[in-house]
Amino acid sequence: MAAQKPLRVVVATRLYAPEVGAAAFRLKALVDGLVGQGAEVEVITTVPPKGSGLFKPRYGLSRWPVLRDAGGNVRGYVQYLSYDIPAFFRLLAVKADVVVSEPPPTTGVVVALTSLLRGRPFVYYAADVWTEALSAMEVHGAVKRVMGAMEGFVLRRAAKVIAVSEPVAGQVAKFNVPADRIETVGNGVDTGVFSPDGPVALAANPYFIYTGTMSEWQGAGIFIEALPLVRQQHPDAEIRFFGQGTDEANLKALAAALAPGAVHFGGVVAPAEAAKWIRSAAGALVSIKPGQGYDFAKPTKIYAAAGCGTPVIFAGQGDGAAIVVEGGLGNAAPYDVQAVADAMVRAMVDPTIGGTQSAGSRIQWVLENASLAAAGRVAAEAVRAVVRRPVGTKPH
Repeated sequence: MAAQKPLRVVVATRLYAPEVGAAAFRLKALVDGLVGQGAEVEVITTVPPKGSGLFKPRYGLSRWPVLRDAGGNVRGYVQYLSYDIPAFFRLLAVKADVVVSEPPPTTGVVVALTSLLRGRPFVYYAADVWTEALSAMEVHGAVKRVMGAMEGFVLRRAAKVIAVSEPVAGQVAKFNVPADRIETVGNGVDTGVFSPDGPVALAANPYFIYTGTMSEWQGAGIFIEALPLVRQQHPDAEIRFFGQGTDEANLKALAAALAPGAVHFGGVVAPAEAAKWIRSAAGALVSIKPGQGYDFAKPTKIYAAAGCGTPVIFAGQGDGAAIVVEGGLGNAAPYDVQAVADAMVRAMVDPTIGGTQSAGSRIQWVLENASLAAAGRVAAEAVRAVVRRPVGTKPH
């Protein structure tokens, strides 16, 4: 009897290690899970920004130049197409049993079309639903309709849609995707990096930290607006932002107007560097602006902070707030300046939140509920389950 040939998987993503970002981390965890389960993997991605460091995995990694914006991001329709158009031809040329796509939907369409032409299935890894995200932004209605049509086409064509949470799975189902084609795998962080063990940052003044993407729908400006109220009781309190995003310029202008010299922007840093600053922070700031159709989001920055033992201050409502409260990960406050300021002050005065929490309990919660490696292994099994081919079958 012939030996079973390894499953050949191709992953199409505009962001991948060593680039910093939730999508890059999530896809690497998936690939690690696939390789660990015996699959042959090739990642079709982009040339990372300068200074990203070396990354030489034991699986195939095909990179292609891509347009990036002034901040080094592959963000914006022109930038997306600079990856998607070459990816169309790259995917046509590669053999695979199954292809995995991640957002944006433009990439999903490319994967769907090439998979149709090559006669092979594809899996869509839905970390979020872009149509919902666009509802929070000032985008022309025609753009929203086109993106919604594209996203629906991709989700319905996929052999399997992997969702990072039940709320995301619910959003996917609204596109008339059958329930048996949606699988929730969870999400998380690298618990080896975001842990209490490691170096800590040295800062002259106590500070709160915000890490990751700064987008309009997150509304992180609420923390800058709250800082003057916090400084009435703690005059030396500061905020440190690490990351980038479409709302960064607005946040900088707001900081200059309301708290000059007390808000610092450190740009994108490696996960280990972010963890160093998180460990020393009085609290980690996370926000979801209500009424934008994104209350189902569960930002991974919650898990990163709790994994280091640092209390989370969450501004907003919905699933993110529920995780913070139910998991005992910090304070959840309404999206209101005074309420947020009060939550920040409470974290500074008592990080145990009245003795109901501890750094150890937060860390244990993350280990049990938000391990990215564990989520990657579950996602890998979902991808493998799509293709159960006979022995000796050739990839397409």
